[in-house]
Parts: sequence; C-alpha cells; structure tokens
Amino acid sequence: MMVVMHEGATEDQIAHVVVRIEEIGATAHVSHGERVTVIGAIGEREELAALPLEACPGVDHVVAILKPYKLVSREFHPVDTVIDVRGKKIGGGHFALIAGPCSVETPDQVMQAARAVQAAGGTMMRGGAFKPRTSPYSFQGLGLDGLKLLAEARAETGLPIVTEIMDPRDLDVVHEYADVLQVGARNMQNFLLLAELGKLRKPVLLKRGLSATVEELLMAAEYIVKEGNLDVILCERGIRTFETATRNTLDISAVPIVRMASHLPIVVDPSHSAGRLDLVLPLSLAGVAAGADGVLVETHPSPEHALCDGPQSLCTDDFGEYADRVLSLARWAGKTVA
Repeated sequence: MMVVMHEGATEDQIAHVVVRIEEIGATAHVSHGERVTVIGAIGEREELAALPLEACPGVDHVVAILKPYKLVSREFHPVDTVIDVRGKKIGGGHFALIAGPCSVETPDQVMQAARAVQAAGGTMMRGGAFKPRTSPYSFQGLGLDGLKLLAEARAETGLPIVTEIMDPRDLDVVHEYADVLQVGARNMQNFLLLAELGKLRKPVLLKRGLSATVEELLMAAEYIVKEGNLDVILCERGIRTFETATRNTLDISAVPIVRMASHLPIVVDPSHSAGRLDLVLPLSLAGVAAGADGVLVETHPSPEHALCDGPQSLCTDDFGEYADRVLSLARWAGKTVA
C-alpha cells in the first residue's frame, strides 16, 4: 500500500500515519519527494486495507500496490534513484562506465587496468578478489590481498571500487575496502546475504540470476531495500537460454522493462553475457541505446594470460577506443557522464 500525503502535510501528520501503520505490525517506509511525501506500507494486505488511512490528517489518497515488490517499484518512488559513489553518480540521467579485470591477479595488472580506465573516462573500477567459479579447481581470487591491491589502485586514480561479496562472513572485510558491493548472478537469491547487505549503508550492485525473471530480480532487490539500504544498482548480465552462440543471452528488453517497473538504475554486463570479445562493443552499444544507466565491462592488460575470463576481456591498449564509442553514445542519448 502507498499513502500519498498532501503537499503541505506536516511532520506530525506524517509521523501519525507511520504510527497507525506500525500499530498493526506492518512496516512503514517514508519517501520525501520534492513536493509530496509518500509512505509505503508493507504487511498483511487485509489488515492494511482495513486501516482508514484516508481519514488521517494530511493524507491525500491511498494506492494499493499490486506488484509483489513494493519499495523498488516506480509506483512507490516515481522519480529515478540517483546513487552517489565517492562523487560519481549513476541513475537519473547519470551514466557510469565500470571497468576492470574479472579478477585481481598482480599489483602491476591492477594498476595498469586502473590507469587505462581512468584515462579513458571510466567512472568506477571493477575487480574480483573473491571469485565464484563453476569449477572448484579454478582460480578463486586473492581474497584480502586482492582487496588491498584494489584500494591501492583507488588511492592513485580516485576510481571507486566495485567488487564481489560472496559470503556474509566476509562482509566486514569487503565493506572496509569496497565502495560498491557486487552480488553475483549465483547469489542473486542468497536471501541471507541480501538482507545483511540491506543493513549496510553502502551501494550494492545486484546481478540478475542465470535463469531469473525480471520480477525475481526486483524481488531480490526488495530484500536489500526492505532492510533500509536504498542504493541498489541492478545488472542485466545475460540469462541462460537454448542459444549456444554465446555464453548467455543478453536480455536487452530487460533494460526498458526494469526502467518502467522500478526507479533503481540498471547497467548491462556485455562481457559475461557474450563470453566473446567481438560482441562486447555491439552489446554495450545496444544496452546504452535501450536506456541503460551504465555498462559493466572487463579489461585486462594481457587477456591471453588472464587467470579468469581472458577471451571476453578488452585489452587495456584498446580500452580507450571502446570507451569513446560507448560514452559518445551515452551523451548522444542525453546521459551525463561523470
């Protein structure tokens, strides 16, 4: 349920509505807009429907939200969410180019990639310190040492760091080093992890699961937002289909669908969806054209020697040309590039 207050509603009137909602054991989430305040009520539908909230002072009208996700819906929050990461913005017309190696390997590799991303106008640096791999025998990441290397790259370039969190037991250490905590596709429905991330006050980049629907992605985001963390970036990274020409199928239609359904920013990941270098640029451009708020892409100083996902990684020597094409289209589409 969504309670829309009058434009001149007082703080006492807003607080009164919150109390009435909480009296029945429901949860109230207050969203202050430029002109009006909206209160989202989450709880038992029948009990909420029985509340005479429209009779409360300051209430303009009450709207029933029929979608299973509430707080991430555009009905609850009509205005695009803008997320600020160390001065770099994404969402609400702000475009982010997030790039770096799939996994952190050596100090030289990380620093070369960071310098290339910075020189090309990239917004943030991505890099995996903890890597979920299909095979238990594949490189699993450097862990804490990898986080420290990313922090050194940030110190030199100023690029905020995006890195993956796999286990709630690693939250403290990853939270200490990362600027954006990434949830990989395999963990999209790790609800315990999502709830714990919701208690933090640091942006989360949530990837769509391999076989998840758009609604399931938004429901996963709801787990985070429900706990109080409103800064969630959604990521379309390709889904599993019958097609074998690519590793996964990048669902371009998910971009406008998410933008219509939710106020949260959405980025595309052409590297993991295609698994092929020759498709990274065209899929990136397709995502931008469809309205994506950013691109998450892999670049490596020497892809042929990469310990993870080399065949799909852009060489840092070529990253500038790639970034110019992507950022030019983003600007043409009316986006602001930090």
